[in-house]
Amino acid sequence: MSTSSAANRRSPQSTPAETPAETSARETFQVLLSALSNPGHQFVLPGISLATRQACQQIGFTLLDLESSFYTPDLALADELLPSGARPLSIANAAYLFFPDSSVFAPPALAQTLADLERVTVGTITDPDDGATLIIGCRLGQGHLLRLRGPGIQHQSEVRVADLPLAFWQLRATKISYPLGIDLFLVDGGQVVGLPRSTVIELE
Repeated sequence: MSTSSAANRRSPQSTPAETPAETSARETFQVLLSALSNPGHQFVLPGISLATRQACQQIGFTLLDLESSFYTPDLALADELLPSGARPLSIANAAYLFFPDSSVFAPPALAQTLADLERVTVGTITDPDDGATLIIGCRLGQGHLLRLRGPGIQHQSEVRVADLPLAFWQLRATKISYPLGIDLFLVDGGQVVGLPRSTVIELE
């Protein structure tokens, strides 16, 4: 029997089955991509009854890898994100910033948080994609009314966000000079809203 005949009789190799972690990461990535493509719309992360902190961890495992970096003031979350292989860096140098607890945006921590966020990277003209991405826990459907305009929004979209003060949104505006700027994911339990740097926000 020829070698080629023997090879033809072998069963074709099956594709390795996707692990639950890989499935979660793939589905989460699709949700995040949809959220950034449709600013202001709420999307649901895969998983059952996710708490905000769990959702931030799930997003971290999806976005982080050996070539990326992160910052979070939440020490427990930082430990949980280390297995991703991403490097923990300062707030001024990290690519992904995680704030699962909205208390850092309230007094007495607010002033320090805003001062720290002044230092986040917005990318460069040659590498605008190096701008930081913020993942922030908050309450959606309550609080300030944000009117949104820009790419991905046909006319105008609206979303209410609680726990993030006016000073935060003012700071965001100063950090954006498109294509430079920061991207946001607002997380409320398993709900996520994307606000890319291209979105213009007007507060009520």
